[in-house]
Amino acid sequence: VQLQASGGGLVQAGGSLRLSCAFSGRTFSNAAMGWFRQAPGKEREFVATINWSGGSTRYTDSVKGRFTISRDNAKKVLYLQMNSLKPEDTAVYYCAARQSLQIAIKTWDYRDWGQGTQVTVSS
Repeated sequence: VQLQASGGGLVQAGGSLRLSCAFSGRTFSNAAMGWFRQAPGKEREFVATINWSGGSTRYTDSVKGRFTISRDNAKKVLYLQMNSLKPEDTAVYYCAARQSLQIAIKTWDYRDWGQGTQVTVSS
């Protein structure tokens, strides 16, 4: 499996970004997907997850109401729409794929990882 994340950048607080993750190598619709992030000096943390169909999602509390995870199984792409961005959202964002249909929030539940895309939110 190959995952290619893109869409990061520098944005002012209150702004928006949409991250994308292109998936290849096996059947995308068989994989639950997730977004994680890692800030300098901190551990990688869960952001959002979505099941195989898009019918089930879960978010970490700090992004609820601001971020939306979605997927296009026909295009094999995972998205993360990020609105009302805050400086504390600054991190490298990683997409990840499970070998399961169902959502999960732990890093060890995901087998395949993308290379990460930097998101920087200025105050």
